[in-house]
Amino acid sequence: MATTRTAKTHWEGNLMEGKGTVALESSRIGTYDVSWPARAEEPGGRTSPEELIAAAHSSCYSMAFSHGLAGKGYTVEKVDTQADVTFQPGEGITGIKLTVRATVPGLSEEDFQAAAQDAKANCPVSQALAGVKNITLDAQLV
Repeated sequence: MATTRTAKTHWEGNLMEGKGTVALESSRIGTYDVSWPARAEEPGGRTSPEELIAAAHSSCYSMAFSHGLAGKGYTVEKVDTQADVTFQPGEGITGIKLTVRATVPGLSEEDFQAAAQDAKANCPVSQALAGVKNITLDAQLV
């Protein structure tokens, strides 16, 4: 069964001086302020499209990684994933770095690295972001 999730953004003003809000409509868990300075400079208590992409990518990756290992008979104790999305004004998103730390009893380092790469290639958000030229992965079994 397909699902659709919705977010809405309201924006006022021009790009450089304007501001807006993004509301997570499906979950209704919050409305967050957005602005150009939050995107291209310091966040200042506001979010950005890149931070929202980072949230989506890190959570999707963790789910895909855990699911892939469960399919091979492993029990994942924990997966901690950080996604750092780099935005360069004038160029766009220039890179995404995934940093993964996981505890999976009985999993060899070789199998861990293979599963980590598989999750990177196959998580739906990774696939949606395929246009980003540089998505890196730093995965460590802990």
